[in-house]
Amino acid sequence: MEAYVAQLRVYEPLAAFPDDERRHWEAYAAAGSTPGTEHGPELEREAGLRALAGLPPAVLPQLAEHAYVTQVDGATLVCPWRTGLRSWEALLDFRAELPDELADAFAPRAAAEAAEEQLERWQERHPDRRSHVLSSTWQVPLRWFVLVDAAERVARPGTPAGAAGAPPGRRTARSLVYRTAMSRARRRGARALSVLRRTLDEGQVTAGVEDLGRWLEEFHPLSLVELDYGGLVHLLDDDELAADESARDVALALKALGEGNGEQAAAAYALVSGRMKALQAVESAN
Repeated sequence: MEAYVAQLRVYEPLAAFPDDERRHWEAYAAAGSTPGTEHGPELEREAGLRALAGLPPAVLPQLAEHAYVTQVDGATLVCPWRTGLRSWEALLDFRAELPDELADAFAPRAAAEAAEEQLERWQERHPDRRSHVLSSTWQVPLRWFVLVDAAERVARPGTPAGAAGAPPGRRTARSLVYRTAMSRARRRGARALSVLRRTLDEGQVTAGVEDLGRWLEEFHPLSLVELDYGGLVHLLDDDELAADESARDVALALKALGEGNGEQAAAAYALVSGRMKALQAVESAN
């Protein structure tokens, strides 16, 4: 089964890491056996399923420390997975959004308290480390699109199932990815936030873009930002993949909003919102 997860990633230059961690990632990158972005979320999902299927079930997955690695202008950039850190944070966020009685049914309070203690100890030992990956199941959060530009969109339909060298039942190397420099992502986020503050009441939309901007500020200015649809592309046929221009539509919505054209802004926003709702609907489809 696919891991229907989109991710927003930050790749930092090796110089951004403390000496001991930099040496670790230098050796890791030099080994040349790093998992690609197509398979990374699947590995994490499989680790999570193994944890839940254990006796007794484990709340957090056990997985070796991995990273995505890329090259930009001859420089090596690294995006650590930090699976443990993200698992602790996800568990605590999950419980915070539910009433205690319902949260206890899925994640016992004792397990959450233990995760919180482990997270605090980890942060005390590694005060300069942070999560380089944001994940979202069954949709791409609309605020992510403010960081990228339509011209940075790269869509690949992949190799059809059954073709030579491809496993049966699915396409391989199918993807929809935006990549941009950290400096551009920060400027776009700041411009979007300015428009939202001038035109909308302080609410979830504005707060979400503000939080995203604060997260980006934690990283090296020469980092790379990558928005990856991940497994969501397997919910789209070729025509839908080609037609998905969500970054363009979000940019049009913001432009119209800034110009006071609420009707045009709503129409552009509805296009991208409708795409994401269609993906979310698959989760509950029978």
